[in-house]
Amino acid sequence: MSDAFPVVIHHNPECGTSRNVLEIIRAAGYAPTVIPYLDTGWTRPQLLALFAAAGLTPRTALRETKSPAAELGLLDPAVEDEAILAAMLVHPVLVNRPIVASPKGVRLCRPSEMVFDLLDRLPTGPLAKEDGQVIIDAEGRRLV
Repeated sequence: MSDAFPVVIHHNPECGTSRNVLEIIRAAGYAPTVIPYLDTGWTRPQLLALFAAAGLTPRTALRETKSPAAELGLLDPAVEDEAILAAMLVHPVLVNRPIVASPKGVRLCRPSEMVFDLLDRLPTGPLAKEDGQVIIDAEGRRLV
């Protein structure tokens, strides 16, 4: 089922949003390719391709909280994208997540329900995020 419509998630299991997105994908019946990017790291071509496909820049993809972004001086608006990209290669946690790719596109899925637009079917309901917010009702209708 998932081979006909491949879904890839760049996942951080410590992140609630990333866990929510992975659960949504699986609940919709997909067996996604899960890339634990904190373990595997990033390559420059990989990040550039993902950012281009998702309409992001290193600055807009930068995780500003719960990362070393402030300590590295990356929050200063004068810091150029090239410096941010270089830091992301050394510190994978600097890339905001989760980034999901499917035949429908590539997207930074924050909030979690942004992943719906990348799937060709929704999970059956009801479905709630970790915080209890119901995002698909019992009839399978999207609420957000």
